[in-house]
Amino acid sequence: MKKIITGMAIIATFLTACNGNKVNYDASGTFEVDEVIVSAELTGKLLSFDVREGDSIAKDKPVGTIDAENLSLQKDQVQASIEALREKTSDLSPQVKLLQDQLAVQQSQLDRLTREKQRTENLLKQDAATGKQLDDLNAEIDVVKKQMLVTQQQINVQRSNVGTQNRSILSEGKPLEKRVAQLDDQLKRASITNPISGTVITKYAEAGEMTAAGKALYKIADLSTMNLRAYISGTQLSQVKLNQPVKVLIDNGANSYREYPGVITWISDKAEFTPKTIQTKEERANLVYAVKVRVKNDGFIKIGMYGEVKL
Repeated sequence: MKKIITGMAIIATFLTACNGNKVNYDASGTFEVDEVIVSAELTGKLLSFDVREGDSIAKDKPVGTIDAENLSLQKDQVQASIEALREKTSDLSPQVKLLQDQLAVQQSQLDRLTREKQRTENLLKQDAATGKQLDDLNAEIDVVKKQMLVTQQQINVQRSNVGTQNRSILSEGKPLEKRVAQLDDQLKRASITNPISGTVITKYAEAGEMTAAGKALYKIADLSTMNLRAYISGTQLSQVKLNQPVKVLIDNGANSYREYPGVITWISDKAEFTPKTIQTKEERANLVYAVKVRVKNDGFIKIGMYGEVKL
């Protein structure tokens, strides 16, 4: 009889201990993280790709290079075309120099005729020259002045024509300069730069492989904080609000839990049918609302792990 009583006492103690380890929760779900899929921005061969799954990579760190030799050659070709345009432009100096020399000769003639006119006027006052001589000099001076005016107009026209021609040729270079800038931008994209600080989750390519613009190379995420996507029933919806602190529990062995502080960062505005793998506090409801709880990760929380929420 004493053995029976002792056995019953042990069983009662065990059941009490089991009930003591039972933890009530208001909602449960799985942990997820904001993932970034890094894709190639050019088509070409991966010359280098220094990424391994599980690596922690800093933001803006170069992690690989795509072969962009073709783009580099295109840039050289466009720059050569720009240089060729400059060689097509006309040099104004020789043509204008010729006309300016002619204008200088005409100016010298005008100066000589002006001096002769002055002497003739003096002689005419002394009756040593005739009026016809003075008239002839004035006519010659008038002709030279008109010649000088024509020469100056020729210089202006020559400058205008050559300037218009050169501007027309050089205007063809503006689209080419834009093309060079475009190629420079594409050449920068040949360097694969990590966009965020985080841990590489999945690697999709290897060095030496061909890639294409938009093709995924690797997936990275910041695992320092995790999101628990849990589901609450309609009756619980009125008990939650954004930025509300809650407790998050994860399994720690068979009969214990790890507890973390969390904050509700998102509440769905639409009801949905209860996912098959999710249980709410009550029996499965037909419609539930999804919430996200942000939790600081100490390394024990993994993507896809189940967690519970206590409101």
